[in-house]
Amino acid sequence: MSARLLLAIDAGNTNTVFAVFDGPAIRGRWRVATRTDRTADEYAALLAQLMTMSGIEAAAIKDIAISSVVPQGLFALRTLARDHFHGDPLVVGPGIELGMRVLVDRPAEVGADRLVNAIGGHVHHGGPLIIIDFGTATTFDVVDENGDLHGVSIAPGVNLALEALHSAAASLPRVAVDRPATVIGKSTVPAMQSGIFWGYISLVEGLVARIKAEFGRPMKVVATGGLAPLFNASTDAIQAVDGDLTIKGLREVFQRNAQRR
Repeated sequence: MSARLLLAIDAGNTNTVFAVFDGPAIRGRWRVATRTDRTADEYAALLAQLMTMSGIEAAAIKDIAISSVVPQGLFALRTLARDHFHGDPLVVGPGIELGMRVLVDRPAEVGADRLVNAIGGHVHHGGPLIIIDFGTATTFDVVDENGDLHGVSIAPGVNLALEALHSAAASLPRVAVDRPATVIGKSTVPAMQSGIFWGYISLVEGLVARIKAEFGRPMKVVATGGLAPLFNASTDAIQAVDGDLTIKGLREVFQRNAQRR
């Protein structure tokens, strides 16, 4: 084990992922629900238990990198780094060297998760590339052969769509995301699962085809996010699944800024 470990924190709207890197290798990875009322001390207590179970010494954490799309929770994560790991974290945002161009009309509006996904995707999978992230939103990031981010298409996430369907229709129950046996449902639950599952398969296939046609050259498609393996098994539109794409991209951002720090 290296004497200097990196703690990478990816704070999303639904979940926050903590990962400890020993060089390029991931020593530990944990996913917790994102809660903006959680304090730095609560994070520290939780991490202490998780790292102990994985045989990781907290004292070996010398560097911390944070990617967050939840501004309300960033203060607690910064405080966690400073008070419990005695270091100033790298936070993806203004002033950070990305090593890529963000070729959109308003680069400041691009979320940190989109940036690190683009970087991680290009470093580990090349380009041109479409990165599909099955998160709170389902996003399609377009990255060229140089690693530059050209734009993104954003749709509601799968679980968000299911929750909206349940909340807005009094007679429709809350159902789990699953591949139904048939497309034509014979009762309410299979019908809802069919509409969501096969509807999102069609969304993926349709948007991928349209993006490729508009971009004008062959592109590889990589999926990430918790539901990526489920959808990947039912379509040829996705060529690879990389569940650690975001945190690997976050590590790459840290490496690109290491000398400056």
